[in-house]
Amino acid sequence: MQKLFTFVVLLCAALFCSANNEMGIIHKAVVVLKGPSNVTGVVTFEQTWRHSSVCIKGTIKGLDPNAKRGVHVHQFGNATDGCASSGLHFNPYNKNHGAPWDKERHVGDLGNIESDASGVVHWDTEDNVISLNGPNSIIGRTLVIHVATDDLGKGNPPDTFTTGNAGARAACGIIGIA
Repeated sequence: MQKLFTFVVLLCAALFCSANNEMGIIHKAVVVLKGPSNVTGVVTFEQTWRHSSVCIKGTIKGLDPNAKRGVHVHQFGNATDGCASSGLHFNPYNKNHGAPWDKERHVGDLGNIESDASGVVHWDTEDNVISLNGPNSIIGRTLVIHVATDDLGKGNPPDTFTTGNAGARAACGIIGIA
């Protein structure tokens, strides 16, 4: 009887965890942005289950008024030399740079954010390529805000296919588990 009881308890726990919690799955991450410019902010990433889109929300300040700025997840979570040590865009599949809605894009290509007249962005979007889990996980990588508009891979070569001509790095932060 004890073995049957133990089996039932373990089975119920396993079913509960897989249906409601996905044990071991990361559901929320956060990044604090700062850098060589006046750009600062806090951005959160939420993923309800392993294969769902990631909801991105945050406020970023200190941008030029009414400006579009490229945003990318870069491959390394390294801040030893500020934003410069974060490496290239997160691109595990060796694709060309693109827009968030393109099939041909880096995993880390999140497009542009657009500031208001005060230089503030209230970012609220979703992305179905990045993840908080698995091979496309952005945990431990760096989110970078660039100084220029991302041309989404449709500008002048050669940088359009690697960086989107988004320019230098205005602010960055390492994405951590929240």
